[in-house]
Amino acid sequence: QAQAGWLQHDFGHLSVFSKSRWNHWVHKFVIGHLKGAPASWWNHLHFQHHAKPNCFRKDPDVNMHPLFFALGKTLSVELGVQKKKFMPYNHQHKYFFIIGPPALVPLYFQWYIFYFAVQRKQWVDLAWMLSFYIRFYLTYLPFLGVKGTLGLHLLVRFIESNWFVWVTQMNHIPMHIDYDKNVDWFSTQLQATCNVRQSLFNDWFSGHLNFQIEHHLFPTMPRHNYCK
Repeated sequence: QAQAGWLQHDFGHLSVFSKSRWNHWVHKFVIGHLKGAPASWWNHLHFQHHAKPNCFRKDPDVNMHPLFFALGKTLSVELGVQKKKFMPYNHQHKYFFIIGPPALVPLYFQWYIFYFAVQRKQWVDLAWMLSFYIRFYLTYLPFLGVKGTLGLHLLVRFIESNWFVWVTQMNHIPMHIDYDKNVDWFSTQLQATCNVRQSLFNDWFSGHLNFQIEHHLFPTMPRHNYCK
């Protein structure tokens, strides 16, 4: 599931086939049938992220503030001035690993993707999603029963969630997070991204998103060319 996530990311960025239409078609299959999520949902969130990375209220990936985490120097100071204490933010580096990675996919994404597809009437995406669940449960129900299949599904989502959050946050959260200052596009991308050391394992584990700077500057570039 994690590797299918990096694969759908490639198709979503139109970086596999030379024709955009082919990328869109296969993207729907990979994220819909292999992962059980709507392509329209991913496009809606991810394109906002690339347009304004780490910009508060414009990048959905940093919308954790201020309910769970105080991200960035500016926003955390604002909370201090307002004396808002939703959470013990001085310990967020500890509870991040308890709340963020384990809960995002199985608890939040799992229901929100259906809400998104129905609310926006994305019936084709919904059909692709249902094909994933039908295939998954038809495959495992005869062997594991209802409880076992549900348990397997939750276990897979739990492991995938940890994997996904670690990879997607390690190359953005350490960087500058603030309100949109209308800085030029090139500078906006650079100040919000950082790379992680290149290795065969890191390339595989992160789907080459350890080259986050290159990915944000050249989002349609095939991932195997980032190191070049």
